[in-house]
Amino acid sequence: MEEEASSDSLATSEEYELVCADQPRLSIAGNGSQDQLQSRLTELLAEGATGRQAAPSEGPPPPAETGPTGEVGDADQAMKAPVEVSNSSGSAGSPAAAQASEGRGDLDQGMPEEQHPHGREQAFDQVAYLGCAAINAPRSELEIQRNMAILNDQSADQHIQVALVVPPDSEGVVAVYESSTRSEVASFPIQRILFCARGALGSPEQHCFAFTCSHGSSPESAIFQCHVFRCGRGGPPAVQRVLHSFAAAFRRVPRTPAPSGPAPPFSSVGTGVPNNEQVHTFEATLDVREEDQRGNFSACARDKDCFKFRCNLEKVVQVTVQQTASTRELGIERCFGMLICPGRHVKHSDMQLIGMVSMAKSTVGTEPTAYQITGQWNPLDPAFELLNTETSRDTRVYLTVAVDLVVSGVQEPVRFVIETKAKIFPQAEKFWYFSRKPFQEDFYLRLREVDPDQATTEHSWEVVSVSSGSQIRRKAALSLALDQQALALHDPSPNSPSAEDSDVDEPLLSGTGDVSKDCSEGELEGWAQVLAKWRQAGLGPDAAPRALGPLVRAHGIPEALRGEVWQLLAGAAQDPGAAQAYRLLLARDCPCEGVIQRDVHRTFPAHDFFRESGGAGQDSLYKICKAYAVQDPEVGYCQGLSFLAAALLLHMPEEEAFGVFCKVMRDYGLRDLFRNSFECLHLKLFQLERLMEDQLPELHAHFLDLGVEAHMFGSQWFLTLFTAKFPLHVVFFILDLFLLDGMDTLFQVAVALLTLSCRDLLALDFEGVLKHFRVAVPKKYRSEEAAKTLLHTAVAIKVKKLKRYEREYQVHKEQERQMEDPVQVLQKEKQRLMESNLRLERENDELAHELVASKIQLRRDLDLAEDRADALGKELQTTASSLAELEEEKKRLDTEVVQVKEMCRRELQSAEAEAQRKTTILAEYKQICSQLSQQLEREQRRNKESLGALRAQACECCAALVQRVGEGGPLAPGGDSGGPHPGPPDHDGDDPGAQLRQLELELAQTKLALVEAQCRNQDLTHQLSCASAELHASKNTWLHKTLSSIREVARKEPASPGTNPKEATGPSA
Repeated sequence: MEEEASSDSLATSEEYELVCADQPRLSIAGNGSQDQLQSRLTELLAEGATGRQAAPSEGPPPPAETGPTGEVGDADQAMKAPVEVSNSSGSAGSPAAAQASEGRGDLDQGMPEEQHPHGREQAFDQVAYLGCAAINAPRSELEIQRNMAILNDQSADQHIQVALVVPPDSEGVVAVYESSTRSEVASFPIQRILFCARGALGSPEQHCFAFTCSHGSSPESAIFQCHVFRCGRGGPPAVQRVLHSFAAAFRRVPRTPAPSGPAPPFSSVGTGVPNNEQVHTFEATLDVREEDQRGNFSACARDKDCFKFRCNLEKVVQVTVQQTASTRELGIERCFGMLICPGRHVKHSDMQLIGMVSMAKSTVGTEPTAYQITGQWNPLDPAFELLNTETSRDTRVYLTVAVDLVVSGVQEPVRFVIETKAKIFPQAEKFWYFSRKPFQEDFYLRLREVDPDQATTEHSWEVVSVSSGSQIRRKAALSLALDQQALALHDPSPNSPSAEDSDVDEPLLSGTGDVSKDCSEGELEGWAQVLAKWRQAGLGPDAAPRALGPLVRAHGIPEALRGEVWQLLAGAAQDPGAAQAYRLLLARDCPCEGVIQRDVHRTFPAHDFFRESGGAGQDSLYKICKAYAVQDPEVGYCQGLSFLAAALLLHMPEEEAFGVFCKVMRDYGLRDLFRNSFECLHLKLFQLERLMEDQLPELHAHFLDLGVEAHMFGSQWFLTLFTAKFPLHVVFFILDLFLLDGMDTLFQVAVALLTLSCRDLLALDFEGVLKHFRVAVPKKYRSEEAAKTLLHTAVAIKVKKLKRYEREYQVHKEQERQMEDPVQVLQKEKQRLMESNLRLERENDELAHELVASKIQLRRDLDLAEDRADALGKELQTTASSLAELEEEKKRLDTEVVQVKEMCRRELQSAEAEAQRKTTILAEYKQICSQLSQQLEREQRRNKESLGALRAQACECCAALVQRVGEGGPLAPGGDSGGPHPGPPDHDGDDPGAQLRQLELELAQTKLALVEAQCRNQDLTHQLSCASAELHASKNTWLHKTLSSIREVARKEPASPGTNPKEATGPSA
């Protein structure tokens, strides 16, 4: 509804323009005189003329001008010097929501067109990035204000100090730079910014402003985020100046395209780019081909960003590098190496060079030149064993491919590193569906111009950095995340600052650090002797050998022996019934379960054993805290006890850790710190202040001047035994000394920490001191050498005056009690009871509200479940009826299939019988033909013999006539007289020639009938095979009609017009 209302108001802002009833008047800043305006214009014209005259001259650029609004002309200078924050008022939209900006009058009033001098960016320093939140209605100012209030209420240590750079036009990018490292942490294109808003005046958010931005390649997959910032100084006018710059960028469209020469002062990729530097963008595509069965190389299968390799096959790696057309083209002279290595973020020395590397280049039209680099990769090399071993179903391996290029005009070679994933399959694996699109990565090459005195004719540029698009996106995501765990787990890239420098403002996560298990042989022998004597003398802490103390104070307890030695020191190794008591305590109810559950998730989040929510580590930690809360109802569970339990769980089983935990709380007096309104803790803090006064007087006086009290930094140290914030190797060493010497160890470690940080603390103010204790002190001892220095310093500190300090505290408290009026004491007690009563009533109201809300929610869930059950019941009935219908249909189809099979079998049998009959007829026809041929040959021989005998017996004239008849001539004589010639008498009218012709005619007709029969047989055979194929393919009921028609046709064809072979050969036979 809010978004629809916003869109409706936009339409009216375009159709109407509100004007005031008065006549327009000229509003002049300052005293409002025209003389002042004229003088100011004269100065501006003079400055413009001076700037135009100085433009052609060579020399250093003029310094950035800072106006009263704090706007800086050169953004690079803004990153080097602190600048007053610039902001604006009201709300503004982007080109995607330009009406929203036009509809807000306070944004457009007095907004000059030349807001950005010389078309350069505006940089605003001293801005705090509060965070981002997902938003459903990106143009709803109400929802933006709600997110702004939530993020503004967070503690200041979660905010990031940044510098904001706003582009001069709508085609630019809003860049966010970290103030300490000057590295870009995020960038937002102006086209993707949908709405801008500021905090309401008079509210806590009046120093804040926010904008919404869309992320995603399509409207369906787009998500909207609200990014909130707060101006460190300048107040609401600063916020108004920032939003004025946003409005100018939204409205202004660049008149000319961006030049392809040097990069602008700030680039949207990487960090700020000064005038003597350039950023060039390259597109690199990775394609891997492997040997197939024909001896060729075919493209490897790829699923999203994961390659699918077959093991034990030769491969060809192809990398295509092409520069984008938006920057000046750099030529690549040659590629002198392609390297491959399993894993990612690998060292350059770990990369393996592959052989047979070649480079070819191609140019298409006006596009930049594409360089194709090809290398032969043999995965059987032992260095690539990981990339040649089959992976499990859900396992992927990382693959890094790098190419070393020589770029024209650049002094040193450039290496492009591509990181991707791969999955290894067996050699005979087949892939049916996969993407053939190659893997693509963008690289940003930042070059700096070499000093003209040192430059050569061939090399005028040097490499500043080479970063990939994946690195930039990963760095931006991790830098903008406010989750402390995500920041601690940040994976630094080669160009990012080191861990010690990048997380200066973030506290160290509890559970950080690795503990070395190395131990020399001499130490092991010494500990073996001490433990042997201890077991002989008894397992109690009183029976500990004398050599135990010096051994622990010198090097600590070896990691492998800590679990056993801690139990011996605490006296928890002699209680056989502790496990049974522990299980009984777990079976009882605990009122602190909710508090324990919340605290468990915050305990040692940096350690793998406790990181997984609901895992074995968190479950064991929850059980120990619950069991102690049940066992000691006076103390119950207090925040911070889980850290001590977690440290014990890392060295011993759950039941043993509970036993040591109880001993520490009871025998070592830790539970007394939580009793009687922390009265004992106040005593410890008083003793710590007196130790500081005696041993560190300068630091004590400095803390008194600043108002820093001991409870501000020492309460957590005493309540958690230094286990909450320090690295694990420091925590374990402190616990070694604590279990050996008791509570005095805490004072020694506290004084040692103050002594080693005294010089830094004396130079800090109030906030700096507290931040130093919270952030810098734990990080200072991340190395084992620094930790050993701390503990050796602590051991050397003398705390023998603690008893005297305790007496002083008691005297001081007694004097306070004596000086207090009994009425005031009763009034304080009454006030305390009233506050407690109010607190309990408030908790009761909250619990009642939660109960009502939970009942309403349960009722709603029950209604939804009932509705869903009804819907599922209806769906089940529908499905059952459909199933019955489908079963009937299946039975009918099965019956038809049986019938079709039977009919097909009968038709096949009849077709086989018909084919057999036709085969018999053909055999008979062939036999008749052979008999006729033999008879014809006999008749011909007989005829020839008769003619020969007749010719021998006749006269010459008759011989000629017989010769003519034998040659097939006419019977009439062919003499000149033309008269009748006497011939031989007729033999009953038989003519051998006519009989011969009759036999030849019959033979021809028989052969013709034979050919026709063969053709019909072939046709019938073909029809039979087609019918059988269709029967098997369709199995439909209409196949019976088709086969019947084929059978009728087969029966009718032999009776078609023509000569029947049997009838034709009958008379001859």
